[in-house]
Amino acid sequence: MFKGLLIENDEAGYRTSLQDIDEQRLPAGDVTVRIDFSGLNYKDALAITGRGKIARVFPMIPGADLAGVVEDSTHPDYRTGDRVLVNGWGMGERHWGGLAQRARVDGDWLVPLPARFTPEQAMAIGTAGYTAMLCVMAIQRHGVTPGDGDIAVTGASGGVGGVAIALLSSLGYRVVAITGRPRESDYVTALGASEILDRAEFAGPGKPLAKERWAAAVDVVGSHTLANLCAGTRRRGIVAACGLAGGMDLPATVAPFILRGVTLAGIDSVMCPRQERMEAWRRLGTDLDLATLGEIAHQIGLDEAIEASSRLLDGTVRGRVVVDVNRF
Repeated sequence: MFKGLLIENDEAGYRTSLQDIDEQRLPAGDVTVRIDFSGLNYKDALAITGRGKIARVFPMIPGADLAGVVEDSTHPDYRTGDRVLVNGWGMGERHWGGLAQRARVDGDWLVPLPARFTPEQAMAIGTAGYTAMLCVMAIQRHGVTPGDGDIAVTGASGGVGGVAIALLSSLGYRVVAITGRPRESDYVTALGASEILDRAEFAGPGKPLAKERWAAAVDVVGSHTLANLCAGTRRRGIVAACGLAGGMDLPATVAPFILRGVTLAGIDSVMCPRQERMEAWRRLGTDLDLATLGEIAHQIGLDEAIEASSRLLDGTVRGRVVVDVNRF
């Protein structure tokens, strides 16, 4: 038996509770992991609260992230005692996820835990930080250098935004943080932002083209915010889009793309190919100042994740939430 959050959806309704779960109920997979830490992401919170149709099968253990130790393996690349982490791959959607003490997964999903990180630090980074790194890599592949101009980052006080700011500033870029929480200005500045803009400026309908303001952008919001970011991106710039906190729509025109050559790059962290995933974690190990994780993340117990999910969706949670699955 192990402890885990379990989402059920039946004649009694949609609900999430902390339960004792028989290990025999774990799904198919060639590696069983004893989980030390997980994380609470926006998508996880949608699933736990039922505010979004994230879980596709029931019952479901939520959680897109986990870090722990291999307990049993028939996969050729992993053996008992190996420290590993997993992000995405449909965990918490179609496959039982990481907000529990045990998981059974496909060994091809695993990433060896970088030597520089403890399991707790890896989950302080989590899907959010790994996604932020994918955005940074996309910007650099596009050829944008610190000398080309500012980089805009939306959702600056959230997990993706916070790690993106820390990474970009450490690489020498000047970062313009966009947030709707003015009370978090000191926090965002401490992460490395040089300028802070109110998200209200970007939340409504804008012009097809706006003044050229940044060489690149990282967006977690979507909708009007993403459209306005594209409209304000400099010629030959790039916008890395990785979220939809503001909506799935994109009320934009083709003007930025055909008149300025702006590139809109979609960032898929869930099914990202293994080679790029491994490179992102390698880069996190070299480019991220671990001291910033103390600012970005805070820890809760497994039994606190349900209540924390509502606060996360209500926009009152700063940065990353690390879940100690052995504390309840």
